[in-house]
Amino acid sequence: MTDTAQHFRERAERFAEILEACGEHWDAPSPCEGWAVRDVVEHVVETERDFLARMELDPGPAPDLSDPAAGWRTHLDAVAAVLSRDGVAGREYDGWFGRTTIGATMADFYGWDLVIHGSDVARATGQPWSISDEEAAALEAAADGWGDSLYAEGICAAPVPVGDDAPAGDRLLARLGRDPGWRPQARTAS
Repeated sequence: MTDTAQHFRERAERFAEILEACGEHWDAPSPCEGWAVRDVVEHVVETERDFLARMELDPGPAPDLSDPAAGWRTHLDAVAAVLSRDGVAGREYDGWFGRTTIGATMADFYGWDLVIHGSDVARATGQPWSISDEEAAALEAAADGWGDSLYAEGICAAPVPVGDDAPAGDRLLARLGRDPGWRPQARTAS
């Protein structure tokens, strides 16, 4: 497995750990407006499968997401198997931002997505979430490369204001249109 494929795998494993700690909160609202936790997981799986299909790579049948954590593990194993095929991760293609590789796209774009959606799921389910200043800076640099495309419909909402002294992870979330102070509304007993 290439370094980029391994980097994707590391980010995907962190996402898996967050999902495995969700309990039964799959229908809890997330910071992604209109999306429950289950919807976030479905989005991540579908976008990765769509990318692989566009690259003419078949990860096999779609996973059963009735248990999103188990479905994610099935999906992750299938994606890792595709990326470990001889030459796949290093295969070049012309991407949105120039020449790149399948492994780099999985690590830098879809892996980026996993970190940010990991935050969404963690916050929706009351889990702690943090990111190192170094990783926040790397994700900010990736976002810099996307320019105005970052705020295209369906990508990120407009930035949310936060203080310059906010932690790096909070500044990153705010730049991506997420309120770092977002918490699920109190659940009421019926």
